[in-house]
Order: sequence, then structure tokens, then C-alpha cells
Amino acid sequence: MALSRRTLLAAAAGTALAGCAPTPGAQPPTAAPPTTATTPTTAPPAPALTPTPTPAPTSAPAPIPTPPATPTHAPTPTPTPSATLPTRAAVVARYGDAVPTAWGLDVPGVLTLLPAAAAPAVALTFDACGGSGGSGYDAALIDTLRAHGVPATLFLNARWIDANRGVFDDLAADPLFEIANHGTAHRPLSVTGRSAYGIAGTRDPGEVHDEIAGNLAKLTALLGRPPRFFRSGTAHYDDVATRIAADLGQQVAGFSTNADGGATLPAAQVRQELAGTAPGGIVIAHMNRPGSGTARGVAAALPALLSAGRTFTRLSDALH
Repeated sequence: MALSRRTLLAAAAGTALAGCAPTPGAQPPTAAPPTTATTPTTAPPAPALTPTPTPAPTSAPAPIPTPPATPTHAPTPTPTPSATLPTRAAVVARYGDAVPTAWGLDVPGVLTLLPAAAAPAVALTFDACGGSGGSGYDAALIDTLRAHGVPATLFLNARWIDANRGVFDDLAADPLFEIANHGTAHRPLSVTGRSAYGIAGTRDPGEVHDEIAGNLAKLTALLGRPPRFFRSGTAHYDDVATRIAADLGQQVAGFSTNADGGATLPAAQVRQELAGTAPGGIVIAHMNRPGSGTARGVAAALPALLSAGRTFTRLSDALH
């Protein structure tokens, strides 16, 4: 059975978010200004704004907790067609006075379960956080997915892409995988500066736009089409930020099972979390921490799940 939210929250005090958090004592990295000169006409405008660095946490942040074991479907804004994406100025004008009413992992606009028609499939999603949160590549994990023919959605941060361009090209060319947007500087998505696990969030609608649109422009240029899904650093949002994401054509993807606790869990527990994922669930784990228990846990879980008839899907294949 998947770890309950209460269990992981209790463990949070003594466990660092190794998968995505900055190294304790390090300054959070700033986003590289997006380049628009080589961006195809389908790419959204990408402003050259670098978020202001914020002080590093004084203690190690905790792993992303799992939402309740039976999450409900949050109302999901309809993403805007790519041809009509708003500029940064338009986002600021529209949302400058908006006041959020929700904050966390499962707020309006965050997809935490597959549509009923997609069950009994499960969506495996893997984050690559980049920067001081880790720019490694877990080749063993990807090799396991390929060996079993198991599809997955890969959420890649702009900094990770820059550090792994050859790997990125290989993954993007593989139809088994879908590439998704994990943000420009790996920040929680807030219009009021809310933080999660000691990682400072975006401070206003303009910074929300930058965090989404910077990597959106990068991925659109590299893929030749915009990615469909977005997940923020720490997977935390307020409900104004998710509306901005929808305006930018991005569906925010949350999760129902936290399989590796930010790449901190041992292989046996990763296997247990995967085995306990209910049909229709969305699994989050990490692909930027080689040597963690993630690859070994996935490798241990998949044969039994496949033998039992469990099927897996990319997010886009489940949400037509």
C-alpha cells in the first residue's frame, strides 16, 4: 500500500528531499534567460527574466509527501491553444490582483488521477530536477523501462536538459517516453512567494509566467512542438498559478503515489509503493539520482505487476 500523507509528513522532519532539493547551504540557482531567436513560431514568448536568487534553507528540506490515498479529481482548467498564448505583460495584467485561495499538492487545476476511462492503467512519471537538486541521469532506470516496454512521462527541468543534451535527444527520440515541462529554475509555483521544503517559490504572476514559459520555449524549440504537461519544483502550487499554467497551454500534473520520496527511499520501499498503486494512479519518482533505490525498486516491481496484467501509460495517451 502506498505511504499515507501522514506517514510521509511524519518522516519529513528527518529526511531530505534528495531528488530535487538544493544542497544544504547552497544558493538556489537562477533561471537562464530563455532565448527566442531560434524558437519556432509555435513557441510561446519567453521573456529574458532571471528570477532573483533567494536565501538558501537553513535546514535540509523534506520529501514530497503523498496526497491522500484516495484523492479526488480537481477541477481542471482547459489549457489555451498554443497559438494564443499570453505574453508576460498580459499575465501580469490579468492576475496582478488575484488572491489565491488554495495552496499545496492537490489544488484546483492539478491532475492527480487518470480519467476513469484510462483505468486500470497506471501512469509512471519521473522528474529530472537539475542544478543543485541533482543533474545526474539514472540510466539503469531508463534501461529497465525499455527492457519491459513500459512507457513513462519524463518531467525535465531546463537546467537538467542543459547538462544532459545528448541524453535528452535520445529520450526525446524514443516513442516509449513523453517529454514534459519541469520548470525553468525548479521553483514552487505561487503568486505570493510561498515556499515548500525550504525552496522559495515564485513571488508574483510574472515570475509564475517565467518559470513555466522559459522551459516551455526551450522544449518547444528542441521538440518542434510544445509539451503538454507541467509539474513545478516540489509539485506545490496555488490555484492562481495553476490558472496561469492553463493559460500557457500547460496541464499541471500532480500524483497519487510518491514512489521514491524524492529519491530517498530504499529499493524495497519503492517496490512496495509501486505494487500498492491503484489502477488509474499517477506515480511520481525521480530519474536524476543514479545510485538511489529508485531504479532497483522499479526493476523489482515491474515483472510482478506486468504478470498480474497491470498496464502503464504516458499521460498524453490517457488524456486524449
